[in-house]
Amino acid sequence: MIIKILGTGCPKCKKLEANALLAMEQSGIEATVEKVTDLNAIMNYGVMMTPALVIGEKVVSSGKVLSPEEIKAIIRKGV
Repeated sequence: MIIKILGTGCPKCKKLEANALLAMEQSGIEATVEKVTDLNAIMNYGVMMTPALVIGEKVVSSGKVLSPEEIKAIIRKGV
């Protein structure tokens, strides 16, 4: 599984990345977490507000920082 954090490196983007890593650690799910900072690449996902979370090439959240619990719930739903 590949999880991508879309954002330019702002504090909220960093917090979302930390929460994604914590969610993986807490749930035992193996995934690769990648940061996407290139604005053109971010816009290719149709994201207008960062940070955004992409799981399996699907944008599951944008414009807010999800908690580790929210991220785990999204993954459990089988995005």
